[in-house]
Parts: sequence; structure tokens; C-alpha cells
Amino acid sequence: MAFRPLQKCDTSAHKVLAVSICPQSLPYFAAKFNLSVTDASKRLCGFLKSLGVHYVFDSTIAVDFSILESQKEFIHRYRHQKQEEHSLPMFASACPGWIRYAERVLGNPVTPHICTAKSPQQIMGSLVKDYFARQQNLSPDKIFHIIVAPCYDKKLEALREDFYTASYNSHDVDCVLTSGEIIQIMEQKKEFVKEAVVDNLFGEIKEEDTVSDGATRSDGYLEYIFKYAARELFDMDIKEITYRALKNKDFQEITLEKNGEIVLRFAAAYGFRNIQNMILKLKKGKFPYHFVEVLACPGGCLNGKGQTQTEDGKPDKALLRRMEEVYAEIPVQLPETNTHVQRLYQEWLNGTDSPKVLEALHTTYSTAEPPTDNMDIKW
Repeated sequence: MAFRPLQKCDTSAHKVLAVSICPQSLPYFAAKFNLSVTDASKRLCGFLKSLGVHYVFDSTIAVDFSILESQKEFIHRYRHQKQEEHSLPMFASACPGWIRYAERVLGNPVTPHICTAKSPQQIMGSLVKDYFARQQNLSPDKIFHIIVAPCYDKKLEALREDFYTASYNSHDVDCVLTSGEIIQIMEQKKEFVKEAVVDNLFGEIKEEDTVSDGATRSDGYLEYIFKYAARELFDMDIKEITYRALKNKDFQEITLEKNGEIVLRFAAAYGFRNIQNMILKLKKGKFPYHFVEVLACPGGCLNGKGQTQTEDGKPDKALLRRMEEVYAEIPVQLPETNTHVQRLYQEWLNGTDSPKVLEALHTTYSTAEPPTDNMDIKW
């Protein structure tokens, strides 16, 4: 079997082939290879480079950007909730399945509540096609950029019009392959490849361990924004977070109390059933939450169908448990301590509050009225 994305990468048009790997994909490869995440990353990187890929990036840096921008937006929305309609609740924006459902089915009553920070995939697209392209003295259309992700919905996200630069006829992400699709290619080639170290966007050769943002769940936005909001709004330093399961394990909440009063109430709503219940509460005006981390897949991004679904269409629960164990072992680096991110805010974006930040790290959503047959998307 040929590596089809390489066929799409026309060498006469594209001078560089780059691959970015989502953090939630790496535990899948670690579980499949029975390796640590760092060693699995090296094997995967070596394999991709044996196929002709020039650069392989870890997109954790894009997750950090997305979390930092999301937390800033939450603080703004909270402080301006009386002046600005639809400020709260704020819904997370990282899951393309949720965004597609919100835009196509729910429409205007919901989309203004979605955080405008781009998903990590599309921030990585901006980094590769803008910052990295400039570093390489290339126009964006000269780079063919592939994302490795746990989720099929990422393929649709890459096609959004707001992630396309008409002047260069260039998408921020040209192709998305699921983790499972990469494993299929590896199994068919069955040849030994030399391990390689993941590249970084600055062109420096430096071996680094894989790190996570420190969240106990595979997605991280809820915990990080909660702790940040507690510090910024109420001068409270939260070390441990206790989740309270509501109707099921995929609908949980956390609260912050001060002087006997609940001042923050966050929730995680994973899976279509929980999302529907959440939206019904919102429409009835009985919505108690300030922020909700919304994900289409039950169990979160590690359980993306592009890496846990078996041939009969059911999730591989043993594999998922192993991935969760692997993810929990990844060393922690909090987003605000990522020196690469701070460097990029200055070198690439001209500061943390510049117009360039809005252009590169934020997006907008369709605000059309929802159709009458509003149950056309299922997960």
C-alpha cells in the first residue's frame, strides 16, 4: 500500500512535508508498541521520516496556546457577563464534532457561547503555515501539512473555510490521518526503521521528553481554566480538584466555594446524550454552569473512534484503559511555563494581546438559525 498523503503531496508544488501529532494520539502508539510515550514518539517519528516526511512535530505546543487563550477569554466573559449578552456559560471549542453539531443543528442560541480560541489542530496549522513557513523562507502553499489525530471529525475541521488562505490557495491543515490509519500503514510496511527525535518549530536539534499539561483527564481545558479562574477572580490557589458525577461518569461537575457561597461551577459533558441534556437545560434557562468542557466522544479524546474502535465498531476498552494509564504517566509541564510558547508570543505574535493573536489563534462560528430537523448528527 502506498502512503496516499505522500501521493497528494506534489513534490513539484510542495517543498516540505510536515506531520504534527496530537497529544491524545501518542498514548495510543505507546499502548500499541508497549513503550513509554517518549519512546513511542521516537519510533513513530522514525517511521514517518522513512516515508519521506521532512519534519515531525508534537502539537502539545498548540494545546498550550489554546488553553492559554481559552482561559483569558473566560476571565473576560466572567467579568463582563452583565454588560455582554451570551458571555456565560462559555463552552469549550477544541472538539470539532461538537462544533459541527453546534453550528449545523443548534445555531444562534448556542454558538455565541462557544470560546473563540481555535482548536489545537488549527493553531498548529497556523504555526506551521505561518511561523514555520517564514522560518524556512517558504510560502504556506509550499508546505504540505498532515495532522495525526484520534478522531475522524478532525478531517472535516481541516476543510473549514476559515482555515483556508485564498491568496496562497492553502489550507492550514492539508490532510488528517487517524492514529489507527497510521498503525495500518505501519503494519503493512513491516520493516525496521531507525528511531528519530521529534522536531521543534525553531529548527533546533534538541531531544526532549514528551510532556502533558498536568490535567488528570485527557483534554485538560476544564481543570486548567478552573484553577486559573480561581486565582484570577477569587485569589484562591486550587491544588486538587474533586469531580462529582451527575447522571453518569461522562457528565461531571466541579465547584468553587468562597465564604459558603458557590462562586464557580464547571462541568464536563462528554457524548451526544449528555450534550443534548445540557442544551435542554440551557434552552429552559436552568443552566447553572459558568464553563462546560464539551466533547463528542464518551470518555474524551483518548476514546476517539480513529484509534479505539474495533472492526465491529465497538470501543476496545482494554486498549482505552492502557492509554489512560500511559497518559497519567506523562511528565507534567503547565502551559504557562512553556518557554517555547512565551517565545512565540513575542517572535510570532508581537505580544499576548496583539491583533496578530486574534488572527492566528481565534476564529468565529456560524450563527445561522437551527434547522427544524435538528437531530441529523449522531456520534
